[in-house]
Parts: sequence; structure tokens; C-alpha cells
Amino acid sequence: MKPTTATTKSATVRGVLTTALAFGVLAVQASQAGAVSTSVKMACMSDYFSYCSQHEVGSQELRQCMRAAGPKLSKRCVNALVSAGEVSQTEVSRRKTQISNAK
Repeated sequence: MKPTTATTKSATVRGVLTTALAFGVLAVQASQAGAVSTSVKMACMSDYFSYCSQHEVGSQELRQCMRAAGPKLSKRCVNALVSAGEVSQTEVSRRKTQISNAK
């Protein structure tokens, strides 16, 4: 049985709407990621220049450097990284415990 023109148009409209919705969700996520990135940049700027300025912002090397500098990072920067999901509060607490036990 051959699909009718109305059925074909309906399927096309649904496909277009689904695609538009998917692009809308991606755009919102991208804009939220940009906002988080800006807040992290502002909160961690002095830490970046103190410990990791040789690495490009957003690079994997920068993430590794900031993790290595973790115990030296400012509280403001750590809080911004936790809020952005870059590091978990559990990881921050674990590292604090390790440093306390090493002293």
C-alpha cells in the first residue's frame, strides 16, 4: 500500500520539528557551557596565571595542570570548578583528607 500525500507530509513535518527541537537543545547546552566557562575563567584567573598560564585555555593540558595544582588553588576557583562540574565535591574532600593525613 502506497503512503498518501497527507501521511508523507505529516512524517516530514514531524521530522523537521524533531530536528529543530534537537538543535534547540544543543544551542541551549552550548550557551550554558559558555556561561559556566566564563564564570570559571573569572574565578580562576589568578590561579591560572600563577600555576598554568603556559597552557591554552580549554585544553586538556590546562585541566591536568589545574588538577596537579589542586591543593594550591583558591577556594573561589575550586568552588567555581565544582559548580561547573569540572571536579566533584567528593574529589575535593578526598584531596583535603590526603593532604591533612600527609602532614
